[in-house]
Amino acid sequence: MLATVLGASAVLLATPAAGLLGHRALRRAGHARRLRIDGPGAVDEQGFVRIGGIEQWISIRGEDPANPVVLELHGGPGSSNSIFATRTRAWEEHFTLVRWDMRGAGKTFARSGPEGQGEMSMARMHQDAVEVTRYVRERLGVDQVVLLGQSFGSVFGLRLAREYPQWYSAYVGTDQNIHDAGRDTSVYEGLRARLRAAGKRRQLAALERMGPDSRRWTAGRRAAYSRMLATSDPLTAATMKSVVMGSLWFSPLHTLRELGGFAKAMKFSEQILADVATADDWADGTRFDLPFFIFQGDRDVITPAERARRFFDDVQAPVKEFALIGNSSHFACHRDPQRFLHLMLTRVHPVVTGARRPAGL
Repeated sequence: MLATVLGASAVLLATPAAGLLGHRALRRAGHARRLRIDGPGAVDEQGFVRIGGIEQWISIRGEDPANPVVLELHGGPGSSNSIFATRTRAWEEHFTLVRWDMRGAGKTFARSGPEGQGEMSMARMHQDAVEVTRYVRERLGVDQVVLLGQSFGSVFGLRLAREYPQWYSAYVGTDQNIHDAGRDTSVYEGLRARLRAAGKRRQLAALERMGPDSRRWTAGRRAAYSRMLATSDPLTAATMKSVVMGSLWFSPLHTLRELGGFAKAMKFSEQILADVATADDWADGTRFDLPFFIFQGDRDVITPAERARRFFDDVQAPVKEFALIGNSSHFACHRDPQRFLHLMLTRVHPVVTGARRPAGL
């Protein structure tokens, strides 16, 4: 959960040196050209839909209406995957990609501010996801969609996949969060070891005062933990700078004003993390009545591949596959979008379409 770290970085990007603005404008213009979708049957629409009693932003993009539909659940909380639109443009050649800014996130947050987000709870956001799924199925005239849960979104993804397998042709998790009500402390211990090795005595002392049980942490401690977790690992820090913040800064879909709003949204949405800390995916069940995939960064210190693999090994599903994305931290699907697309095309696409491996791969 990187809301605090990314939020601080977003504020810096929202107040740039004047010399950066011209470069930003040129890059954004180039990205906007790349995002154009032409051709018969192509869909490129975005706007606000009333979900859960508030206006929530939904984007639908794809080159061919015959392609499988992918509903993406973004990370955060309070983040938005629309910032990665240019990096993932090639996905839309093979899938119709639906992106949704949850309540408390992105353009949904910007629409009505903190006072207009309504109830911020796991139960409410889960019900929002149910309503979005219904909307997408009706809007596109499809019985099923591929459910793609990323990071925070994978918390909802597992629950939706368990409860509504008839709506989803497959579940795909990446940066997959696996919760066990605090029994596994390996992420905490890994952070402890990195801080000790780096000689970060003050941060180490603060971490040890927190203790490993995140259910007992205050909001301030959660924020401090997120900051230490992300910045203590060089690959994660580099990914955040080049992939996440670079994508945000050059996004043609976001204005300078929205960059500041991005930070505020993530700060506002941190309140949901207390609910997440009590989740227990093993207790909720490891049976999934749909194809089940996890594609995880091999060097992810936030949602480690080892924990995701342990859960995956216990999963019962009609089809299941696990794959590592090499030399990747958290945000693996956006750090290496071509590798992720290759996995989607060679592992997922044949299963959901009943076809063989797509031509040319």
